[in-house]
Amino acid sequence: MATSRKKKVAGARRPEVRLPPLEAYGGGLDPDGDYDGLELAGLDLAGQSGEGARFLDCALRECGLDGVRLTGARFLDSVLTGVRGVGTELAGAQLRDVEVVEARLGGTQLHGAVLERVVVRGGKIDYLNLRAAKLKDVVFESCVLSEPDFGSAVLERVEFTDCVLTGVDFTGARLVDVDLRGVQRLEIGGGVESLSGAVISPMQLLDLAPVLAARLGVRVEE
Repeated sequence: MATSRKKKVAGARRPEVRLPPLEAYGGGLDPDGDYDGLELAGLDLAGQSGEGARFLDCALRECGLDGVRLTGARFLDSVLTGVRGVGTELAGAQLRDVEVVEARLGGTQLHGAVLERVVVRGGKIDYLNLRAAKLKDVVFESCVLSEPDFGSAVLERVEFTDCVLTGVDFTGARLVDVDLRGVQRLEIGGGVESLSGAVISPMQLLDLAPVLAARLGVRVEE
């Protein structure tokens, strides 16, 4: 008799960020700026323009990012800790081997961005726009994501661990080895039909049953 085997979910590869000794930086941002081995701590960068800038082996700690324009910026082997802001513009940005810790952000624009080996740990992010983004080996851990938009995004080896995920939109997204079992509160706002390629728990399936039934046009009556 053939035995059935459970298909394992490929886990995300986490970044291993080892920062060198950093030089304190107290200046502002410049378009196409090159920031290497710097620590930006406690800076108010509100409204500044750093389109196309490159951050390599950098740490941004407790910085204000309200309305900062970082379109097409690259963050490589860097750490962002305690950053806060509304309307931060990161469309088309690249984040590779990056840790984002205890961020407090709202309306962050990351549409068309590329995230590879990224961990988002703790904090709260409202209205995160990741439409048409590419996420590979990304972990959301112990954070709250309110109404994130993954519309038309590609997610591969993405894990949600001990998170709250409300009003999430997966419309048109493509999911490969996306593990949602660690989501403590899961509310799908759109795109439930795009969950193929995701793994959920039996309890989450029960919670999502009304949404799935509605999508399929199934009436549930006693």
